Amino acid sequence: MNPLLRAEQAVLGSVLLDPNQLAHLDWLAPDHFDRPVHRALFTALRKLRHDGHPAAAADGPVPLSWVTDSVVEADRHVRGLTAVYAHTLVSACPRPEHAPVYGRMVLEGAIHRTVAEHAIRLHQAARTDALRGEVEGALRSADVLAGVLTDLARRWGTEPRPVAPPAPPTTVPTTPTVQADQVAEDERFLLAVLAEQPKGMEEVVGWLRPGDFADPGHGRLYRCLGALHHRGEPIDRVTLLWEAQRRGLLADGTLSGEQLTAICDGVGPGSAEWLGERVMRSSVTRTAAASARAVRALAQDEALGPGPLINHALYVLGPLDEVRTRWQLATGDPPPAPKTPASSGNVPRPAQVQAALARSSPSLPSPPSALSRGAPRSAAVRPRSLGPS
Repeated sequence: MNPLLRAEQAVLGSVLLDPNQLAHLDWLAPDHFDRPVHRALFTALRKLRHDGHPAAAADGPVPLSWVTDSVVEADRHVRGLTAVYAHTLVSACPRPEHAPVYGRMVLEGAIHRTVAEHAIRLHQAARTDALRGEVEGALRSADVLAGVLTDLARRWGTEPRPVAPPAPPTTVPTTPTVQADQVAEDERFLLAVLAEQPKGMEEVVGWLRPGDFADPGHGRLYRCLGALHHRGEPIDRVTLLWEAQRRGLLADGTLSGEQLTAICDGVGPGSAEWLGERVMRSSVTRTAAASARAVRALAQDEALGPGPLINHALYVLGPLDEVRTRWQLATGDPPPAPKTPASSGNVPRPAQVQAALARSSPSLPSPPSALSRGAPRSAAVRPRSLGPS
């Protein structure tokens, strides 16, 4: 059986057996559950406790009404929940006092699921922008994903920091088929303009990189142009052909003399800066799509804990941040000021994070004087058994 399903059933079963376990699960939200029926039931349990259900304050056996009333309340929002399934949840809980640990498992599953969902949205936005010749949607989705990762890290109780995964997911940047021909044409046109108008290198060399070209051969040829420009040597089709030969582009089959001649022939007036921006725009959307696929691959790795998942995901978003910075330099847009996430009332307190991580040492039984003052029950107290109402 799916371990996540078992964890969701166990945490619900623990609350059905002992309503006081909800006091140790304040940091767990209904939307952390994967199944709609589980989300509805957990919402109902919290509502009944908030409304002062007698089972939450009764001593001795838990009245059966706690189960039946929870099922009735949840049934108002979801179909398919029966009292029989509620008793199945009870039987799925080995130890009700382990509810915080079961809740932590549910939270882990929710983190993986949330990261995967936002990675899919980033990928869709990048593909849409590539077709429209835009980048704004992809960059907004990337900001949302980075913000979600930061928020999840704080909820889990760790500091968000990029950490390289041991084996980075292998993703190859791709261009939508409908746009591939246009992108290749823009790259060839740019290279031709740079070969015939050497001053054009000064317009793009500060922000355009070989990796921004979709065609690796075009990227290597742009590297040759950059080398000539860096050394202060003259740039034309002859010197470019010679530099390409020195760098092995002709020997390894990356380029032939005829292909280089075809790129340089027939070029008319053109703006290197404008063409460079078109190449950069394509690079932004390709990088965003590749980063999204890498994050999704990490989220689908069930062996990754939430902390490593979040930090690895932040790391694989790094190339997109670097391309975005150069895109803003190319277009003259100032980089956005870093945003400080607003504090929310839903952010768990340190004690709640500690409960979620289940790292706190078992608490000792409270002394009689504390119990007489109405101190909260410890999670280690034996749960009350179900009994007739």
